Amino acid sequence: MTDTHARLRGSMTALATPFRDGEFDEAAFRKFVNWQIEQGTHALVPTGTTGESPTLSHAEHDRVVEICVAEAAGRVPVIAGAGSNSTREAVARARHAESVGADAVLTVTPYYNKPTQEGMYAHFKAVNDAVGIPIIIYNIPGRSVVDMSVDTMKRLFELKNIAGVKDATAKIDRVSLQRQALGEDFIQLSGEDATALGFNAHGGRGCISVVSNVAPRLCADLQEATLAGDYAKALTIQDRLMPLHVQMFYESNPVPAKYALSRLGLMSEEVRLPLVPATEGCRRAVDAALAHAGLI
Repeated sequence: MTDTHARLRGSMTALATPFRDGEFDEAAFRKFVNWQIEQGTHALVPTGTTGESPTLSHAEHDRVVEICVAEAAGRVPVIAGAGSNSTREAVARARHAESVGADAVLTVTPYYNKPTQEGMYAHFKAVNDAVGIPIIIYNIPGRSVVDMSVDTMKRLFELKNIAGVKDATAKIDRVSLQRQALGEDFIQLSGEDATALGFNAHGGRGCISVVSNVAPRLCADLQEATLAGDYAKALTIQDRLMPLHVQMFYESNPVPAKYALSRLGLMSEEVRLPLVPATEGCRRAVDAALAHAGLI
C-alpha cells in the first residue's frame, strides 16, 4: 500500500462550491478549504455532487480543483471529482486533476446511459489507463441508476490505479461482501453520512461526507473514534450529528448544506438551477439540527 493509499481514510469532505451572483466565489472557497483543514478534516473532495459539478463549466470545474490543490498544499489529500457519463470527458477531467497535483480522483458510475457491467468495466479501465494516480469508484445507484456489482469491482481492482470505492448504496452488508471478495487493501469509503459509523464497523475506513461541510470537527472526531475502535465515543458523537445527517437531505443536496453554511457565515446559500434555495420548512429543520449539534 502506497503512502497516498494509507492517507485515504477518515473524514473526507465533499466540498460545496460557493457562488456569488452566479459566479464561482474563489475567495470564499479558499477560506473554506483552509477552515476545513484547520477543523481536522482528513481529505478534501472538490467537484463532486455536493460541489454542484453537473452545473459547473469545464473551466470552472478545473479551476475549483486547481484552487483546492493549491490551498491544501499537501496538508491533506485532495480527491478530485472527475466523473462523467461520457468516458471521454471523465478521462479529460481525471487527466487535468492529475496534472495539477490531485492525489486521487473520484469517478462516478456512468449515469443516464445505464451501461452494463461490461460497459462500466470498460469505462473505468479507460480512466485507469489514462492516469497514474489512485481512482476511487463512486457507486451511487440512487443517482446513476446502475449498481456496480462486487464481481465488477473485483475485476477493476486488478488494474494498477483502481484503489477503492465510495459506497453510497446504503447497504451495510456490501462492505463485508466487498471486503471478502477484494480483501483489506481495497479502500472502502462510505458515501452516506447516517450509516458511516456502522460502515466502518464492517471494515470501512472513512466517509466522503456532506455533513462535514458544516460539522467538520465532529465528523473528524467520529471517524477517528471508529478507526481507533472506540465505538462508544463514536456513538456519542453520532447522537449529536444524527439530526444533521437527516436534515442535510431534507431537500436536494447541497441545498440544505449551502443554507447551513450561510448560517455559519462561510458562504452564500446560492445554488444553481435547476436547484433552488431552501424552503422555510427546510431552514427550520436545518436550524434545529445545527442547534442540536451545538453549532449555533
